[in-house]
Amino acid sequence: MIPFPLLLAGALVLLVVGVADALSGYQISCGATSAKVAGNVTWVPDGAFIHVGKAAELTGSLGVMPMLSLLRYFPAYASSAATTKYCYVVPAAMHARYLVRTTYYYGRFDGGGAPPVFDQIIDGTRWSAVDTAGDYARGLATYYEAMVEAAGKEVSVCLARSAATAPGRSPFINALEVVPLEGSVYSAVNFTAYVLSTVARHSFGYDGSIIGYPGDRFNRYWEPYSDGSIPVVESQASVATEAFWNKPPEAVFRRGLTASRGKSLDLQWPPAPLPAATYYLALYFQDNRGPSALSWRVFDVAVNGQPFFTGLNVSTAGSMVYGAQWPLSGQTRITLTPAPGSPVGPLINAAELMMVVPLGGRTHPRDVIGMQELARGFMNPPSDWRGDPCLPKGNSWTGVTCNQDPLARVTGLNLTNFRVGGSISDNIANLTAISSIWLVGNNLAGSIPDLSPLHHLVSLHLEDNGLTGPLPESLGNLTRLEELSVQNNNLQGTIQSSIRNRAMVDFRFRFQYTPGNNLS
Repeated sequence: MIPFPLLLAGALVLLVVGVADALSGYQISCGATSAKVAGNVTWVPDGAFIHVGKAAELTGSLGVMPMLSLLRYFPAYASSAATTKYCYVVPAAMHARYLVRTTYYYGRFDGGGAPPVFDQIIDGTRWSAVDTAGDYARGLATYYEAMVEAAGKEVSVCLARSAATAPGRSPFINALEVVPLEGSVYSAVNFTAYVLSTVARHSFGYDGSIIGYPGDRFNRYWEPYSDGSIPVVESQASVATEAFWNKPPEAVFRRGLTASRGKSLDLQWPPAPLPAATYYLALYFQDNRGPSALSWRVFDVAVNGQPFFTGLNVSTAGSMVYGAQWPLSGQTRITLTPAPGSPVGPLINAAELMMVVPLGGRTHPRDVIGMQELARGFMNPPSDWRGDPCLPKGNSWTGVTCNQDPLARVTGLNLTNFRVGGSISDNIANLTAISSIWLVGNNLAGSIPDLSPLHHLVSLHLEDNGLTGPLPESLGNLTRLEELSVQNNNLQGTIQSSIRNRAMVDFRFRFQYTPGNNLS
């Protein structure tokens, strides 16, 4: 959770550095109906990415950045009390890496005194709680940022009520950004097992506006940071940041914090104490003097007294050191100790710190595809049928039951009397771990698809719909099937021998039909 100024006219603005092509990815203004430009970023409306919730425009928002003057909120209706999450779904490239940022500014849209507390979820991982009360009381918006890898062809970002959400309060969101990262950025992290959640990112010695796009091609926010007790120096040489894996903006090397010759630099950073966890820590350095044979500095880097890098030789070309899994807790102190004989003292320009968050598990890809196609085939499915169908635990789709080990699998589907229309996708056959399907009392049309791969299916209830065509003969080959109910549809044809014979073998098997079905 990072506070963010409201960017009123005349207040803090993003630093513009040069001219760049349009920012890639998706910059979404939640609740908007038309595109708006703020600084160098074009914000698009959210209608293409979510199909639930209500839009609200904040009163008294004149001069506030466009994406903070609107929001989308998700009230709890009696008819949707079972809804567990509300998901934005953004197209992605499989296995590509993305920056995901959510931004919140309450603005008393619901007339309350303080913002509600709720959870946010990326794909199947519970990312964090959203608690913006402290920032809002100081007149600030709040953003959360994570680095993730897309397991499929989309990334879902969801809001969900939690035990901390007060009755009657509604989750909300003002802005969502999903920006592709280059392959080298944070490449030391195993993104098939972890997500990085940003804690702090600062440009040291700098006291101007936040450095973002186009200075940072991914629109990461580098906030100014200065410690009045540590001397600040300005750089005399530019840095070719293409050589850095993480592609920091050149602007963060223009100033730095330093110590005099022979003395250590002791920096308490980040300012706030940290919860005990594993972190990704990246530090950036450059010798600030003009290029020459003596433009170098050698020093050791320690974090909380533990060696982080020994004998770092920093030149005007700049350097980066990182720890991909570094344990931290409480106040954090970075110490730079010069090597004997180093002509000048140590210097640091910028730093990034991100918590390493284990993924909350994965749902089997075939189940994800099967459920997504089933949702696309339905008209008016439950409002939370987006994102991961099973995860995180406790936030599976309405009517969907899953197991959790080792990959989550869909084991049950019950949408009885949900008034779902459309048809049953052939991809329901992907759900090879499912044992129970109840789609009773809906408005489903079309034929019953081939269910022969569903070898674990015990009960199939499709009664009281508008299904047509024959019963698939393959139903008779489902050896575990005990219940089959298809009455009150418009089925035609003959009851195949495989089904009749199956009924005679298993006396718990019930095949029911009425004259509403033209079966013989």
